[in-house]
Amino acid sequence: MKKVNVGLVRLLQFVVFVLFTFIVIAYFGAFVLLPLDAIALLIKLLGVIGLHGFIGALIAIPAVGYLCLIVYKTPSLCKLVVDTGIELVKAGKLRVEAFNEIAESVKA
Repeated sequence: MKKVNVGLVRLLQFVVFVLFTFIVIAYFGAFVLLPLDAIALLIKLLGVIGLHGFIGALIAIPAVGYLCLIVYKTPSLCKLVVDTGIELVKAGKLRVEAFNEIAESVKA
């Protein structure tokens, strides 16, 4: 019975690891996808106005690039975003390591 309990604890540990890995990848991936989505939305908006997609892209890409530059130059904003992601990684590591103590207590 102890081996079944240890196996369940390890299974839950793996599930928590996968969950936190997914959260961190989604967090940092969102910052890549946000400008791309803004470009796509601006191209569609300019298409509604009557500009062709290629011309809309020639306008939208520098506009979003300028907005990204403004965000980049904002003091300590990029550092805050990266630090928040690192805190997510540290929290996940602590939660995964907490399962080791539970597995040791189940083995005893």
